[in-house]
Amino acid sequence: MAGNDWINSYLEAILDVGPGLDDAKSSLLLRERGRFSPTRYFVEEVITGFDETDLHRSWVKAAATRSPQERNTRLENMCWRIWNLARQKKQLEGELAQTNAKRHIERERGRREATADMSEDLSEGEKGDTPSDLSTHGESIRGRLPRINSADAMEAWASQQKGKKLYIVLISLHGLIRGESMELGRDSDTGGQVKYVVELARALGSMPGVYRVDLLTRQVSAPDVDWSYGEPTEMLTLRNLEDDEDEMGESSGAYIVRIPFGPKDKYIEKELLWPHIPEFVDGALSHVIQMSKVLGEQVGGGKPVWPVAIHGHYADAGDSAALLSGALNVPMLFTGHSLGRDKLDQLLKQGRLSREEINTTYKIMRRIEAEELTLDASEIVITSTRQEIEQQWRLYDGFDPVLERKLRARIRRNVSCYGRFMPRMAVIPPGMEFHHIVPHDGDIDGEIEGNDDHPTTPEPPIWPEIMRFFTNSRKPMILALARADPKKNITTLVKAFGECRPLRELANLTLIMGNRDEIDEMPSTNASVVLSVLKLIDKYDLYGQVAYPKHHKQADVPDIYRLAAKTKGVFINPAFIEPFGLTLIEAAAYGLPMVATKNGGPVDIHKVLDNGLLIDPHDQQSIANALLKLVADKQLWAKCRQNGLNNIHLFSWPEHCKSYLSRIAACKPRHPQWQQSDDGGDASDLDSPGDSLRDINDISLNLKFSMDGDKGASGNDSYLDSEGNLGDGNKSKLENAVMAWSRGSSKESRRSDRGEQSQGSVFPALRRRKHIFVIALDCDDNSSLVEAIRQIFASVEKETTQGSIGFILSTSLTITEIESFLASGGFNPSDFDAFICNSGSELYYSAPGSEDGQFVVDFYYHSHIEYRWGGEGLRKTLVRWASSVMEKKADSDEHIIIPSEQLSTDYCYVFKLQRLVTPVKELRKALRIQALRCHVVYCQNGSRINVIPVLASRSQALRYLYVRWGVELTNMVVFTGESGDTDYEGLLGGVHKTVVLKGVCSSANSLLHLNRSYPLSDVIATDSPNVSYTTQGSSSSEIRSSLQKLGCIKA
Repeated sequence: MAGNDWINSYLEAILDVGPGLDDAKSSLLLRERGRFSPTRYFVEEVITGFDETDLHRSWVKAAATRSPQERNTRLENMCWRIWNLARQKKQLEGELAQTNAKRHIERERGRREATADMSEDLSEGEKGDTPSDLSTHGESIRGRLPRINSADAMEAWASQQKGKKLYIVLISLHGLIRGESMELGRDSDTGGQVKYVVELARALGSMPGVYRVDLLTRQVSAPDVDWSYGEPTEMLTLRNLEDDEDEMGESSGAYIVRIPFGPKDKYIEKELLWPHIPEFVDGALSHVIQMSKVLGEQVGGGKPVWPVAIHGHYADAGDSAALLSGALNVPMLFTGHSLGRDKLDQLLKQGRLSREEINTTYKIMRRIEAEELTLDASEIVITSTRQEIEQQWRLYDGFDPVLERKLRARIRRNVSCYGRFMPRMAVIPPGMEFHHIVPHDGDIDGEIEGNDDHPTTPEPPIWPEIMRFFTNSRKPMILALARADPKKNITTLVKAFGECRPLRELANLTLIMGNRDEIDEMPSTNASVVLSVLKLIDKYDLYGQVAYPKHHKQADVPDIYRLAAKTKGVFINPAFIEPFGLTLIEAAAYGLPMVATKNGGPVDIHKVLDNGLLIDPHDQQSIANALLKLVADKQLWAKCRQNGLNNIHLFSWPEHCKSYLSRIAACKPRHPQWQQSDDGGDASDLDSPGDSLRDINDISLNLKFSMDGDKGASGNDSYLDSEGNLGDGNKSKLENAVMAWSRGSSKESRRSDRGEQSQGSVFPALRRRKHIFVIALDCDDNSSLVEAIRQIFASVEKETTQGSIGFILSTSLTITEIESFLASGGFNPSDFDAFICNSGSELYYSAPGSEDGQFVVDFYYHSHIEYRWGGEGLRKTLVRWASSVMEKKADSDEHIIIPSEQLSTDYCYVFKLQRLVTPVKELRKALRIQALRCHVVYCQNGSRINVIPVLASRSQALRYLYVRWGVELTNMVVFTGESGDTDYEGLLGGVHKTVVLKGVCSSANSLLHLNRSYPLSDVIATDSPNVSYTTQGSSSSEIRSSLQKLGCIKA
């Protein structure tokens, strides 16, 4: 068993006392069960993945017991505990089998329904249902995009890219990230991913056509970490820029940009970052907008240079990238590095923690939902190996290789996919920087002795630290470089080495297991591995043959590879599963042959490099034989070494970046489509008389006046030509409408029960507000909402009269319902600057004094959120789902779910409910299985379902207002109740202020939120300084007190 070196001696002890367990003095229970062989039972029945640290402690106590009778009793008890473990194993296997069977049925049903919708003109390529053809969801390394294999080819490709000025944003949130002296291994969050993203940013910044790369991460100003992690910006040193120095600009290059979010002055692990992600998104959005403007002035001819792609790394950054790309309407890429569903399965198989305990410890369900969202939002998912696609991504609802193959075939034939979308899976192995690596020939004696013509270079400090362990340091070195983690299978390697006498005579073993001071201070899992290694060294008497230094620096790693190569050694990665295996590439670059696990990425690496042998990590003898074969056969060793050196360029960073940029170039460009130079403007210019004319001349405003907000008003087909622009006739109509609105606005005064105010001519009015109050109360009835709005108005009556505060009504209602509500509550549409309708799928502005209507819709908001909107194909699927629900409830006369054509719009499909029929997560899952991407919102206390575009929401609408009109998010105050619709959680996070009104919306149906797969605390920072709670009653004075506490108004 992984990480349990005591198993062999434990089994031997059971054999020694075996007869004692069957004699007359043994327990009655065991005798009743008949002859019982604990050894055989243990080997045959107990799952190998269990972590049995507690059993190990029990065995230590048993082994230390002198009394044979007491010792036998302890061992007998352990046998029963083993039986219990086996029972847990069977139970877990049964649950897993049921889960897999259910998943298979759901997926098959989803495929059938999706295929039925797309049944016309199916080609032979679409009819196949085997995922073995990976060309559509993960090309091989030598696949459709051939990798560059010569300097001439790279030069030709580079010449084609010159003249481009690309801006790329990378996101990696957790861990400690800096460009130099990376503290890899400092903690579990600062590992290979940190090195990967920094080197990727540096490599992309060196590529022709790339002007700037920003790597966004968390700013950490904590006393227990280095001060450098608190620096807002760090410029990365680029490689190989001698030929492109003339293309460098003031802001070009690659940078680490640290965004402050989460607890101040505290470094926290990644599992605790989830509630703070909205705060990061808002900070990152501000940076990207400002940088786009700066780059626009430098290389964009005055127009913003938007990112060509936003690339998230790991689930937390993927969640952030989805929200950020949605707010900016730019393409998103994602790299998982490791995936939540796979980890959940592994942890369940270990049997140490229940599903609830796993979720509490690792926030695993929140992570899985974030990964599902990345599948919804990503244009491309980049993987290192095909194994990641075949065995890991296919576990997710949002990715099905079979359905993806059908969709890809239809896309190639330019046939409609009926609203279905699947991200493109691209296998692009990580790169390496090889320019500084010079493989050496010779042996260690030649390195040490030297001569007069070639004096020796000083020994790297790490060499004597390793060689002091060896009795004979001239023997070939078997090198393992991995952290002390049971998954890395280091103990099996030591056993294989210790039990193979020929291997021990021919070679030494070096174990680089991270850094440690005292074993007792290490995490228990890591300490267990180190202790196991030390005990095995003692058991096999490997002193003088195994090195296990306590410390090494990241800068020492190349010297460690060099030392192993000088001794004609071998590099080994015996992990049970290795997602990729970057160390195998690094070792090959220094001339080391490899022995590696056959599970995961090393298989792909071996196909390319052909520089070693693959082994079964569970087979101790296989490991020993492979190592012995390479060490003993010098011809084979030399062949593998040379193959690795000849093919290693296929894993260079330029190769990686070329494939990476080619993938991005294949994406459909997306970016904000309005003329930002016309929309923007400093606050100091907003009172200029020319503002209204400037707005009117901005034809890209693309607004339409509407009195009733019916379905026709939410479609933009009639106003746009085939190129997506306004036709000449519509231009004049729009100009006349806005001019009429502007004249009426400047002539009339704004009148309401809050006083009179002269209304300026700037459109929209919220552009010139000091603060924006967003009323997002999901009340059960209109009377409660009316009363709450009046209390909010009364709390800031003075500031409203001065014109410094504007209001936005954010709701699940349609614009028609809002108009009726305003009339019934005695409100004027001009009391609000904007209306966020249909759960965030519609955005209207008030149009006071207009002859054409009271509301004006922002059609560019539609173009901003329509990414992957399923349209009619989604609507048909939803109607079919509603019908199936009704059929299941055929015994009931009531219509529990009814599609509402009257309330539905082009970007919001509405269903009325008599009672809750399906949890949100189940409906979302069913749609994802069919490759339909959308955001399902249960609203109005569970009496309505709004289905809107996947990246649309009420919180995203606020970010749109910032991007579109420059309305600062820090100047927004969102008013919510104690509960609300199922998108309620998105309104509580971010840099805006939030006032929670106690006693408002408190009776919302708890079932709406209880059906989520993770607790609310995983997405809401309850201790945020930006959130204030009123006391019960929420009177105007209490609301004002909360606003003062947040610093929004003066006392």
